[in-house]
Amino acid sequence: MTDTPTPRRFTGRHMTTILVAFFAVVIAVNVTMARFAMSTFGGKVVENSYVASQNYNRWLERADAQARLGWDTGVTLDAGRHVLLTIRKEGRSLEGVRASATVNHAVGRTAPVALRFEPAADGRLRSVEPLAVGRWRLDLIVRRGADEARYREDLR
Repeated sequence: MTDTPTPRRFTGRHMTTILVAFFAVVIAVNVTMARFAMSTFGGKVVENSYVASQNYNRWLERADAQARLGWDTGVTLDAGRHVLLTIRKEGRSLEGVRASATVNHAVGRTAPVALRFEPAADGRLRSVEPLAVGRWRLDLIVRRGADEARYREDLR
């Protein structure tokens, strides 16, 4: 005759262990995700959203004026990681264009860096300073006479 094992009873201690383990996992995951979120957040988009909302219509007017200029821009990196700007209107390079820019790390881990530009071949502008390897956000201001256009590009 074989002895069949008797099933173990499920007690309150078992239920307590399951609940404590479940909530420990949930809390550990939440703490880990919160730490990842805080360590990768680059900062504020605007200092005060109410004040930014007061400028919204002016920003729209500036965007309309910029669209009426009809400028096409191309932003690339050369082999030496210098920023190359191509500014055209109706397929032709614009003469007398000045550009200034700042680059920021995409998640705000470094201080903004100002870029200076010099004329290059084919009517393009080339940054004097090369960019370090990584992902960058370029905030570009292009001026020609009294006209001004602003662009934002992501560079890798």
